[in-house]
Amino acid sequence: MGMEGIGQRVVRKEDKRFITGKGKYTDDVKLVGMTHAHFVRSPHAHAKVVSIDSAAALAMPGVIAVLTGAELVADRIGNLICGWMVHSKDGSPMKMGAYPAMAPETVRYVGQAVAVVIAETKNQARDAAEAVTVEYEELPAATTVAAALASDAPQLHPEAPGNRVYEWSIGDKAATETAFSGAAHVVSMDITNNRLVPNPMEPRSAVANYDSGDDALTLWTTSQNPHVARLVLSAFYNIAPEHKLRVIAPDVGGGFGSKIYIYPEEIVCLWASRKVNRPIKWTSDRTEAFLTDAHGRDHVSKAEMAFDADHKILGLRVHTYANFGAYMSLFSSSVPTYLYATLLSGQYVIPAIYAEVDGVYTNTVPVDAYRGAGRPEATYLLERMMETAARQFGVDPVDLRRKNFITSFPYQTPVIMTYDAGDYNASLDAALKAIDYAGFPARKAAAAARGKLRGIGFSCYIEACGIAPSKAVGSLGAGVGLWESAEVRVNPVGTVEVLTGSHSHGQGHETTFAQLISERLGIGIDQVSIVHGDTDKVQFGMGTYGSRSGAVGMSAIVKAMDKVEAKARKIAAHLMEAAEGDIVIEGGEFKVAGTDKKMPFALVALAAYTGHNLPDGMEPGLKEGAFYDPTNFTFPAGTYVCEVEIDADTGKTEVVNFVAADDFGRMINPMIVEGQVHGGLAQGIGQALLEGTVYSDDGQLMTASYMDYCMPRADDLPSFDLHHTTTLCPGNPLGIKGCGEAGAIGSPPAVINAITDAIGHNDMSMPATPAKVWAAIHGRAAAE
Repeated sequence: MGMEGIGQRVVRKEDKRFITGKGKYTDDVKLVGMTHAHFVRSPHAHAKVVSIDSAAALAMPGVIAVLTGAELVADRIGNLICGWMVHSKDGSPMKMGAYPAMAPETVRYVGQAVAVVIAETKNQARDAAEAVTVEYEELPAATTVAAALASDAPQLHPEAPGNRVYEWSIGDKAATETAFSGAAHVVSMDITNNRLVPNPMEPRSAVANYDSGDDALTLWTTSQNPHVARLVLSAFYNIAPEHKLRVIAPDVGGGFGSKIYIYPEEIVCLWASRKVNRPIKWTSDRTEAFLTDAHGRDHVSKAEMAFDADHKILGLRVHTYANFGAYMSLFSSSVPTYLYATLLSGQYVIPAIYAEVDGVYTNTVPVDAYRGAGRPEATYLLERMMETAARQFGVDPVDLRRKNFITSFPYQTPVIMTYDAGDYNASLDAALKAIDYAGFPARKAAAAARGKLRGIGFSCYIEACGIAPSKAVGSLGAGVGLWESAEVRVNPVGTVEVLTGSHSHGQGHETTFAQLISERLGIGIDQVSIVHGDTDKVQFGMGTYGSRSGAVGMSAIVKAMDKVEAKARKIAAHLMEAAEGDIVIEGGEFKVAGTDKKMPFALVALAAYTGHNLPDGMEPGLKEGAFYDPTNFTFPAGTYVCEVEIDADTGKTEVVNFVAADDFGRMINPMIVEGQVHGGLAQGIGQALLEGTVYSDDGQLMTASYMDYCMPRADDLPSFDLHHTTTLCPGNPLGIKGCGEAGAIGSPPAVINAITDAIGHNDMSMPATPAKVWAAIHGRAAAE
């Protein structure tokens, strides 16, 4: 409806304040009497805290307090929790080690806090923190899965013998063994998914303020889900009763999953604010972010795929070791289990799948969800296997994929998921046409004439978004439901406020959510405001992650709008003396079909509030709320094709062409969707070529700054060629599937498949740095 409704490329409303420096971030919060916190962090990966001497620090100018982990425990502040219970295959619950917000006795990773200094200024706090003397008794450390599982490995938590969190499995083991026993071909690979640091543009920050008059606390924080933060802080950490705790997540400069969780710093700032009776601000610097933000990925897997003589897949067998770091994080248990192994069927008919996942503690930063959260790991494993199989069989990788595609829906996979709709051939066809697949041999030959190695790689991904329904995820161990809430308030002059439990940290909700209202009521998006991120304004919500805001959050808005529209129609029909069924909404007006009678939406809204002439028995006002709990996940899917050229003398890889053909269902704003895909592709290509977290054997993070951790830049990326196919999702009223994580899911295997195609060598791990690629080229040449 109109030029600002669903499907229109509307410029983002929120960008004006962002690009003019008017954004309101947590670090922008300034309160009267505000103090600053700086944390004293362990330089050791594993050590006993013998003593902490803060006398010198307390004597320094501006220092108000030095607080320790022992005091935190004495005040009965709870340990951090993991909110998703996973059971091992023997039925035993996962082994959660105690995770205090500041370590009172033992530190288990470099950067873990042992004390905090509160001072009048940030620099005074930083200087005083350097004067705090901590005596440690250093212990042996294990930073890799292999080291942590070794017979002589140090024991990290008494609750987890052998450093195993769980030994979990999914699928039919017997059926999978039968499939392999009858296979004509078996393809095997050892696959590593490299550890990443999320690196959102805005570092984490927290401002805590204790109001002694009301005995209440307010927390401003860089959170993707402030309501869940309040719930957990109240119910598990003993910070304050829920009605005495307000959590505000203002503008947030990127999250990528790393801002879903409650972190130690938020807990400590709230606790310390009450103790010193002053507001406290803490903002991470970039090195702190490397050392303390939850990392992502870090899987080591053995994968085997069975095929019949006609190259149809018979079975898949996977054993994955997931590095959890030193502690369980809020959703970490679910990432390598229900968000990873349940997607191992990919886009393919695989009759039998059996996957085992061992979660392992190591002396590293805790690992949790990072853009895609389990889905990138599943896609990378599966698409590297498919490309490798095609090469072993000497067949076209396109033909092998097409032969095994799922073509009939709904489709029940062997690993829980029921795919509701899709057309994988359509996405593949669109990608092949866009990349000019038939012309690739000529481009390869032309590159060879210039002394370059050219390769092409494919990736056919699928993901599960809008994690739901609540009953289903509850049965799998989730500690909360995954519905969403919305309230639509029509003001007396016809402007509209939408209160949503979703949270925007770069996704453009203030625009796309307003477009939905514009579509329904025919009013301009400038007449619609979106309210989110404040637990005192929005009653409750589950936040934003897992590409859920459109499919779940907007569906809640649709339900609330249905109620608003139904009441408004009754009012308009009454005022125009018409049948309710004859009322239509067009261009911001209520009209009586077949007549010239009409009434502006603003006058209908005003009538609702004056209450002078409403239908008998109708309450005044025009405001409705709704909760929406999906009936199934959504399943975005697509095909990505990458072409690279490699300089054999230097190992330098250039991505010269990248096509992404995605099926996201209905797109509310294609421009914003494409921006989300661009961002995801940058992160996925970054993982494939540049990014990788490295620890020394004694647990020091060797890649703790941008001097050592390479981020993708503009000149590392091509101009992306994006295409869309559409099958509507039948599980929500808008037909939306979700788009925020797709680029990061589908791109890494496409890039690595292209590199290995170019160099004729299949053994290549991420990141495929020039040194690795050069060694692969020249090692193979030397061997030959």
